[in-house]
Amino acid sequence: MPNPSRYSALAAVVCVVSTVVAVRAAQTPQPPPPNPPPQTTPAQPPAGGRQGGRGGQQQPGTFPAQQRAAGDPALIERGRSIYSATCAACHGADLRGGQLGGPNLLRSLVVLNDQQGEQITPIIRGSRAERGMPPLPLSDDDIRAVAEYIHSVLATSGRQGGPPGIATPAPDILVGDATAGQAYFSAKCASCHSPTGDLQGIATRITDPKTLQTAWVSGGAVGGRGRGASASGGARKPVTATVTTPGGEKVSGRLVRIDHFIVTLALDDGTIQSFRRTGDSPKVEIQDPLAGHKALWSVLTEKDIHDTTAYLVTLK
Repeated sequence: MPNPSRYSALAAVVCVVSTVVAVRAAQTPQPPPPNPPPQTTPAQPPAGGRQGGRGGQQQPGTFPAQQRAAGDPALIERGRSIYSATCAACHGADLRGGQLGGPNLLRSLVVLNDQQGEQITPIIRGSRAERGMPPLPLSDDDIRAVAEYIHSVLATSGRQGGPPGIATPAPDILVGDATAGQAYFSAKCASCHSPTGDLQGIATRITDPKTLQTAWVSGGAVGGRGRGASASGGARKPVTATVTTPGGEKVSGRLVRIDHFIVTLALDDGTIQSFRRTGDSPKVEIQDPLAGHKALWSVLTEKDIHDTTAYLVTLK
């Protein structure tokens, strides 16, 4: 028969051991509970982001121009006016290419990689004259304003180079005052052009008002940028130049490129000749058939453009 006292002693030992284990477990530091995952919010894309991805979510821009901060509204507005008068004929009012053959600026790698006009400026100065982009008489401040405007359009275009919305109506060209346009023509254009001479019947030869507006603002070319026939008839004359070297030699030809460091001419025999420039040496005399038009580009307003176009469409 089992001994009751023996079982009582064993039970006491088990109780003591369990108590010790429990006390030690309570005294042992416990690892902290895992931190809950941080709450995150979708990152906001920088200015110039584009639409993309599933569900049309905004995605960060790929190129530097799409990641830059928004420009000064006053500078952008100034650039818009200069662009309308100077650049829209070739590159289009919406920057997607114009009737004179200029490229789509919203898909241009130069524009997409430009930040403050540093890549656009050399082109406006004439670095691509041999490719049909003539130098424009714009100041550094004007170029900066145009660059800011171009970037502002890029930032709000939805997706780079995308077409305008289907429901967007075409702009109405004939919104100007023909009487005011006639007065502007008499003051600014009549020294070179005549409504009864070279421009007689211009609205019959160019029946589309938008094409007519593009033609006269650009200086007359209607066959593509840097080539084609003029609006007043005949081939468009090229820009030529005469270089006089320090030794007195004169070299004349079609102007291919000119900047502060070099002038390049295409000679009549088909060769290309370049001259290094140091200040005013060698002497360069430029003969530009469109000099009068280019002088207007930096001062033309949209009202001037619309008024003069409204007048020209009456010359049938």
